[in-house]
Amino acid sequence: MALDFSPQGIHVPLVTPFAPDGGVALGPLEALAHAVLDEGAAGLVALGTTGEVAALDDGERSAVVDLCARVCRERGVPLTVGAGGSDTRSAERALAGLARWPELAAALVTVPSFTRPSPEGVVAHFTRLAAASPVPLVVYHIPYRTGRPLDAATLRALGRIPGVAGVKYAAGGIDQDTVDLLGDPPAGFAVLAGDDVFTSPLLALGAAGAVLASAHLATGRFVELADAWRAGEAGRARELGHRLARLSAAAFAEPNPAVVKGVLHAQGRIPTADVRLPLLPARPESVDAVLKELAELGA
Repeated sequence: MALDFSPQGIHVPLVTPFAPDGGVALGPLEALAHAVLDEGAAGLVALGTTGEVAALDDGERSAVVDLCARVCRERGVPLTVGAGGSDTRSAERALAGLARWPELAAALVTVPSFTRPSPEGVVAHFTRLAAASPVPLVVYHIPYRTGRPLDAATLRALGRIPGVAGVKYAAGGIDQDTVDLLGDPPAGFAVLAGDDVFTSPLLALGAAGAVLASAHLATGRFVELADAWRAGEAGRARELGHRLARLSAAAFAEPNPAVVKGVLHAQGRIPTADVRLPLLPARPESVDAVLKELAELGA
């Protein structure tokens, strides 16, 4: 198992393609994994929201991680796997189960949802998880899903916990806490953009990278964006960032990952555009809007 992890660059949270019979289409998933890595992705994320993890059974989850772990081992890139739960004991059990994959670099763990603990409770939760986890943790901060917003001071406290490598920051916008956190993050604590539309401004403020569903569709351009901000090429980064933000807005016009899967199917990269209930397939006009943005990007 990895003893440390310093995430940076563009990581792609892979969709889970479904075959016409409703099962997981592992061959197309492997092709997708290689394709985004060929275009410069720094790593992969399995069993995230984009992968419809809540709709997969245990056997399907294991098969997805088995495949992604093998690809990442072959390609020499990090794999992060979504794990956790809404209470600490269940999250500990989920993390313990990751020990079967020695290739894993980190676990992506959401702030506990529904129970809505206090900020102090969130810190206690991650302190206990980090002490028990076989891999470093990346905190998934997405308050519009979990119901628990965290301010910059609490996120810094999380970042100082040994074994917490970073945060996927998906707060739904950019506010004073965003600016405060990126202005003074703890040493060794990577802030990764997690709201696709806000990727460029977060990179401009100092984010180390991003975890982006939209990067399935234009991986190389998002890598170019991150490289441009890192190189201080603000003009090029700003122009490309605006264009990619339009792509991301179109890709999230319906609940993720419906539109992304619709586009991948239209491109012939996955066998169906199917998502599992309660999600519904994307409308044709939503898919067409993304295809138009991709054509204008030359992607």
